[in-house]
Amino acid sequence: MSAPPQAAPASPVGYGRVFAVPEFRAVFAAHTLSMLGVIVSEVALSVLVYDTTGSALLSALTFALGFLPYALGGTLLAPVADRFPARRVLVTCDLVCAGCVAVMAAPGTGIGVLLALRCCLAVVAPVFTGTRTATLADVLGDGDLFVLGRSLLRIVAQSALLVGYGLGGLLLAAVTPRHALLITVATFLASAALLRLGTRRRPARAPGPTDTPPGLRTLFAHPRIRLLLLLFWVPSAFVVVPEALAAPYADALGSGPVGLGLLMCGLPAGTVAGELFIGARLRPAARERLVLPLLRLSLLPCAGYALHPGLAGSLLLLVLSGAGSGYTLGLDQWFVRAVPEELRGRAMTVLSAGLMTVQGVGMALAGVAAQAVGVRAAVAGAGALGTLCCCGLALWSRTRAPEA
Repeated sequence: MSAPPQAAPASPVGYGRVFAVPEFRAVFAAHTLSMLGVIVSEVALSVLVYDTTGSALLSALTFALGFLPYALGGTLLAPVADRFPARRVLVTCDLVCAGCVAVMAAPGTGIGVLLALRCCLAVVAPVFTGTRTATLADVLGDGDLFVLGRSLLRIVAQSALLVGYGLGGLLLAAVTPRHALLITVATFLASAALLRLGTRRRPARAPGPTDTPPGLRTLFAHPRIRLLLLLFWVPSAFVVVPEALAAPYADALGSGPVGLGLLMCGLPAGTVAGELFIGARLRPAARERLVLPLLRLSLLPCAGYALHPGLAGSLLLLVLSGAGSGYTLGLDQWFVRAVPEELRGRAMTVLSAGLMTVQGVGMALAGVAAQAVGVRAAVAGAGALGTLCCCGLALWSRTRAPEA
């Protein structure tokens, strides 16, 4: 691997350095386009299914299918990220997604085909995300620039959640859902072009056969990697509970659609603010020292729902919880340091697939808990139980100090 670009000693912190790397600018632009396309497709496909069937269940299932196949794609296809050149994998994934959405947009495509194609997109997604994350380490090195670059991609994703669904709704007021899907096709094609022309070709990390189908035994043989994956996954399973129950909670507060929109924005807004502050103002060593303290505290604000806060209080708790997720910057550094380079692609793919899977499971269990004990108790319970689990993981992690 070529020598990564290094930060000047006089400028130890801040996001501006990553944009000085031309390849990262191409990856960043492609990511922004992909996020735009994904959001437009989710809104348009959900509306299209509902308009066609009149079934709220099938419309909701369209969103759920964005989570469930992640486990399949992340497990079976993870070795692809290391066995083939990264640029080829990324471009191929974009082209496959563009082809799937193009078929969705075709007149006369049936509901069964639409849902099957939605599953295909979700199967491909973790391979693309994992390969792109591993490529960041090639483009930016595996030090501070990698952490900041990965943080910027997360910030784009969270910011897209803040504004994307509203813009998607406005778009569907002007065009039909199938025409909106054509915009997604264009964004995937543009992303493929940016990655093909804007990034350098690099050889595969592990061109030979993988160890065992599906090629993950070597990865999970590392105790530290297993621990770090849990540090990513466990909080994610709990933090989605307030979002999953935002609609019934807003109804219980009597805050209407405006309150629902604010509650849905709370966690993403806090996440963006936390990442921007920690990434721009703190040095790498300080970010790593904050990992375990923030891990213990990030879910604690959700337990505050037990105090029966109003809309403003609930929104504040969600923003605080989102800001606490800034521990992921230091955790990213631990993870890329722990994973051998030849396993980096599949490790990032498994990480991405696991995140989406546990979030989907967390949302489903949130609904079950709310049905049994009520919405407020379900969110407060998730905050308390999640905090206990995170404290246990932090205690376990202290016995495995970060490797130099």
